[in-house]
Amino acid sequence: MNNCGICRSSLTRRLSEAIFTAECSHVFHYHCILKNVQQGNLCCPVCQAKWNKDNVPFQVPPPQNNNSGTIPCHFTFPSQQPPHWFYPQYSSMPEPEYPPEPPTFSDDEPLPSCTSSIQSSAPQNITVKTHTESSAISSAESIPNFPVLVSILAPPLQDSEGHGRTPIDLVTVLDVSGSMEGTKLSLLKQAVTFVIQNLGPSDRLSVVSFSSSCRRVFPLQRMSVDGHESAILAIESLRAGGATNIAEGLKKGIKVLEDRRERNPVSSIILLSDGIDTYNRTANRLLNQLPDSIRSSNMQHEIPVHTFGFGYDHDPNIMHAISDLSGGTFSFIESVGMIQDSFALCIGGLLSVVAQEVRLTVRSASPGVKILAIPSGRHVNEISDEGQQGVVHVGNMYAEEEKQFLVYLLVPESSGPYTKMSLLDVLCMYKDLASNELIRVQGEKMEILRPEVCSPAEKAVSLEVDRQRNRILVAEAIAEAQRLAEMGNIEGAQALLAQRKEILLTSPASQAGDYHSNLFETELREIMDRMASMKLYKQTGRAYALAGISSHKSQRASARGDTRASCLNSGSVVSRKRGPRSRNSTYSFAPGELGQPPAAVGAFETPAMVRMVRKSQNRNQPGPY
Repeated sequence: MNNCGICRSSLTRRLSEAIFTAECSHVFHYHCILKNVQQGNLCCPVCQAKWNKDNVPFQVPPPQNNNSGTIPCHFTFPSQQPPHWFYPQYSSMPEPEYPPEPPTFSDDEPLPSCTSSIQSSAPQNITVKTHTESSAISSAESIPNFPVLVSILAPPLQDSEGHGRTPIDLVTVLDVSGSMEGTKLSLLKQAVTFVIQNLGPSDRLSVVSFSSSCRRVFPLQRMSVDGHESAILAIESLRAGGATNIAEGLKKGIKVLEDRRERNPVSSIILLSDGIDTYNRTANRLLNQLPDSIRSSNMQHEIPVHTFGFGYDHDPNIMHAISDLSGGTFSFIESVGMIQDSFALCIGGLLSVVAQEVRLTVRSASPGVKILAIPSGRHVNEISDEGQQGVVHVGNMYAEEEKQFLVYLLVPESSGPYTKMSLLDVLCMYKDLASNELIRVQGEKMEILRPEVCSPAEKAVSLEVDRQRNRILVAEAIAEAQRLAEMGNIEGAQALLAQRKEILLTSPASQAGDYHSNLFETELREIMDRMASMKLYKQTGRAYALAGISSHKSQRASARGDTRASCLNSGSVVSRKRGPRSRNSTYSFAPGELGQPPAAVGAFETPAMVRMVRKSQNRNQPGPY
């Protein structure tokens, strides 16, 4: 075995780096297994074999003349704390001194006196648009599953710099286990520093770090000039070492937000980890430990957790499950150089929330018209009154973010030809954060022509409707292929993806050269590449697919893989630099275009996200990786 079973970093057999070989033959760094045992765990973190407590390291320090570097099972430490020589990489580096943590985190810095007057000018409303699949249905026809599209578009910020935007309470929960040592931790510090520098004096930030244990490194403080400096000093104090306890770190991050005395309008958690949780090997076991405050209820998320799986050794199932439970997004950071850009994509959205508690209501506008289904992904929908009404709970919306929902209708025969039939009444309600008022936006009544015979032009399929149908086709294909791959049926997953790709290519939107449909086709090819074998699937395919599922379900951008353009696989794929195991290239950019955004914005990226990613790429871009 070349890597420690806990921290996943390399096992080096040097005199200064002690190695422990368990009775089940799995091998660990001695300081990693010591911290694991301190938690009361007498089972192997790899195979879950129960160890004889007399053979677990605890009481006698290992001899330093052990040429193999392996510590026999019967040697144990005299106390819970290992001696200073046990951490040779930090022997000359003093541990940071933190003040004792209070029993409750009600020491958050008070908010400025006025945080509700967000924008000086009159607020702009959410825009509602509708499209029918075709402009007409013949009067004698009854259509059992007629798709119509309802789109809602959030208003822009006051200006492109985000002045007067909604303030946020943000907690970063950061993995500082042993595997983060070196370049990973250095680039993580750089990325979080970038986040800090983009927070304003009305925003508040707290930092929680975790390894075998966890602690609040920095309380929830406003990001004034002094706040920036103090937060950056706290980030620079982080040191790597120990195992990985995601659950405890996340619980402490949630507690910071639960205990605060005052609250900004927007709250969120960013969670990053590069390893498998040492103490919770399954998603269900970890999720059962988390408080109810992050669990979604009709998509009104109090504390969404945006998770970032870093590298090839993290557990994407757990990270995706946390984000899905809370209403956040899951991002897969394949390359160490992508941490800052991935964070930038996320905070570009978080720092541009313009509407909360967004709710879309559609209601039948004619006798016999019934709402059959609304495939809304993660957004909870309800159909009531025997198909007369449908409601989609959207939650928060970022500036200029668009959400699109297909509504499948039963359309009956018309009573007479050459008339218009009303299909739906559309209403959007939300809390406007500029005025702190509840806003109602009434959409135009959705109508369709009912001639005796439809002309070819009237039968033409709407590209807007077909594009959304293609997106749902791709999202469902990725989810089903991922399910088959988890069952070990990698051939079935490949066949399914190939079949859906052919359906996509024959769609009217794809045939018309629709930009987003082309991106969806590229996305399917990328997933197929990463599912070429079970080994590839486990290395990168699982994480890549789950990040795509997260993005499509929420219709929100998330970073995936090792992309170098601004379009960080935001529900689509625009890939500049592929992972080391991918075979083909997707879109390529000419020399000098690296880091420059494409002319068209990605499927779910917002302008604020693009601006923040560009800002990240223009500042302190790391060297070769």
